Amino acid sequence: MTNAAILDEFPKLRVLVAGDVCLDRWCRYDPALALPSRETGIPRIGVVATVVTPGAAGTIANNLAALGAGEVAVLGMVGDDGFGYELRCALAARGISHELLVDAPGVPTFTYTKLINARTDEEDLPRIDFVYTNPLPESVERELIARLERAAPAYDLILVSDQAETSQGGVVTPAMRAWLARLAAARPDKLIWVDSRLRAEHFRHAVVKPNQQEAEAASMRVLGRVDYPALRRHMQAPCLIVTHGGKGALVVDASGEQWVPAKAIAHPVDICGAGDSFSAGAAMALVVTGEPLQATRFGNLVAGITIMKKGTGTASPDEVRAVAATHHAK
Repeated sequence: MTNAAILDEFPKLRVLVAGDVCLDRWCRYDPALALPSRETGIPRIGVVATVVTPGAAGTIANNLAALGAGEVAVLGMVGDDGFGYELRCALAARGISHELLVDAPGVPTFTYTKLINARTDEEDLPRIDFVYTNPLPESVERELIARLERAAPAYDLILVSDQAETSQGGVVTPAMRAWLARLAAARPDKLIWVDSRLRAEHFRHAVVKPNQQEAEAASMRVLGRVDYPALRRHMQAPCLIVTHGGKGALVVDASGEQWVPAKAIAHPVDICGAGDSFSAGAAMALVVTGEPLQATRFGNLVAGITIMKKGTGTASPDEVRAVAATHHAK
């Protein structure tokens, strides 16, 4: 299929993103306002403007919506706090359903606060993260799985975003992984796509997309060596797609390993969120075409657009068509 034909199918798709839905807060501060506190003498950070966007699993959802998916919903956990309110508003502003988010009183909404120097337009101070390091409350875990079980049949594609970097993990608990494995085994016609930073080897029967560093670490934990075909067999995955940044991606399936190069981009503006934009484009393309290589090429194309934008950028269908036409002309 052509890229245009793939894009034409996206409005027919219903997509669910399950996992660590976060809030990204992009705060611009003015260094001239760094006056010392009268009480402590510690200089303040004077924030003069804030923009909020959905992050982590929300970044994938942003990209799905921007690419023209017919329906996008997120399933995850949100705290009973101001950040939770901001997250719901940010999702709604992008046409992303947040009805499946589970309220978790006493648990902070996963929030990443990024401090941007208003004079230089650079992020030059440490990020401030609001994280939850305890095990997920059992009542929240039960409700998450119950909502996933009820919702899953209605969606053509389920993307799992396991982004929590704490030892306890986040929303995607062992119980949720087990349920997803049972669904994937029972419904091989329903695509389940997984992006996991620290626990890729624990998923079963799903398409798994780690980056090179994550894949090597998972392989070493399981096998004591880097062996992608063996890692795929261990996960019983129909396909393992290992992204290598701007170079491209390696597709590993039952037929072996095949390299899919990406178009070289000399000076990317911001690679933050490139893996999420790749997942959004490639996963929907895989549903449409059933071809991992073609889906990977499409994902590379989308990521190549988003890395030329500040922050966690997205790609529109028109942008994809324009870049694809340029590639074809060359």
